[in-house]
Amino acid sequence: MAIIEVQALGKAYGGSQVVDGVSFTVEEGEIFGILGPNGAGKTTTVECVEGLRVPDSGTVRVAGLDPAADRAEVTRLLGAQLQESELQAKLTVREALELYSSFYPRPADRLALAERLGLTAHLDRRFAQLSGGQKQRLFIALALVGDPRIVVLDELTTGLDPRARRDTWGLIEEVRDSGVTVLLVTHFMEEAQRLCDRVAVIDKGRVAALDTPEGLVGRSAGSTVVSFTPSKPLPDDAGLGQLPGAVAVSTAPDGRITVHGDDDTAAAVISLLARLDITAHRLRVLDTTLDEAFLDLTEQDA
Repeated sequence: MAIIEVQALGKAYGGSQVVDGVSFTVEEGEIFGILGPNGAGKTTTVECVEGLRVPDSGTVRVAGLDPAADRAEVTRLLGAQLQESELQAKLTVREALELYSSFYPRPADRLALAERLGLTAHLDRRFAQLSGGQKQRLFIALALVGDPRIVVLDELTTGLDPRARRDTWGLIEEVRDSGVTVLLVTHFMEEAQRLCDRVAVIDKGRVAALDTPEGLVGRSAGSTVVSFTPSKPLPDDAGLGQLPGAVAVSTAPDGRITVHGDDDTAAAVISLLARLDITAHRLRVLDTTLDEAFLDLTEQDA
């Protein structure tokens, strides 16, 4: 069942429409991604879900509640890690967890939460002494300390090195596996492809597409990419562009050929080269990434 429902959401600042008719639902127990470039309206959308902003138009419901009118109830259901989060430099991890626990009538076991997130050894360290990855673990803990049904994570891994980012991804998966619904805001395509059950692509304040990551890639023009360097030049009438599923063919200055298409295209390219007695050196067959699908989808939306 849908635990978050957003319908025709609109929000403007100074006459500029930042969110323009955004609609989506989030099912209980899933990781739902909101994906898009900086300035697309992602954070404003989730701030309306969190009750931090009041929409100009449309409706938002969290477990059937209005985040603006029923803010106290929604606060008990929803934990949030904001896009820009800081704590006092001298506050220790233990003190932060104790402080945030005091905000809720039935908080989670903060020491168990610290152990689960790898913070037990750092409980008496001050916030300023924590690494970037440790700070992110703490922010996840603070978002979960109220024992919420939903957690909103906004640009959680921005600024982290690749190892810390992947460690954080593992933590997000553990949060979902514990039964918490995750609303994840990101502009990292790899992050969305790795974590999300479904993704809403937001561009220029509107939903450009909504699907599973695999579905978005499949809707892209050319979901499979075949690249190779031929052992000899292909004849002009080879017909790579007319092969089944082919949507684009390009040749690099060094002679390397790239064909965008689908699974049938990959097999057809290999068969064609065999008939022409041409060897495909450094042959690569890859799925289109979510980055490429995103560019296709937003170009179509433009």
